[in-house]
Amino acid sequence: MEILGRERRRRWSNAEKLDIVAAVGVNGETLARVARRYDVSRSQIYQWRHLFRKRGLLPAADGPTFLPVDIGAPMLSAEPVPEDRIAPVRAALR
Repeated sequence: MEILGRERRRRWSNAEKLDIVAAVGVNGETLARVARRYDVSRSQIYQWRHLFRKRGLLPAADGPTFLPVDIGAPMLSAEPVPEDRIAPVRAALR
């Protein structure tokens, strides 16, 4: 019997798994892009990350993570908005 294509069951060392999990978020890399690059499923990376956090090899994600953002120059309106067109704050909150 001849099997066409690649074998799907692969063996990953713990070092390789850690490298894959650690690649997520580096330079804006998403989990989906890392999964495609290493040809593994996203769920597999989630499982590895959970496993390594449970073993204490990865820090637990507690609280929000802040990332640098460049929003550029503010957009300026060509014409000022007349004051009678601005809704009062109380009316906007109702």
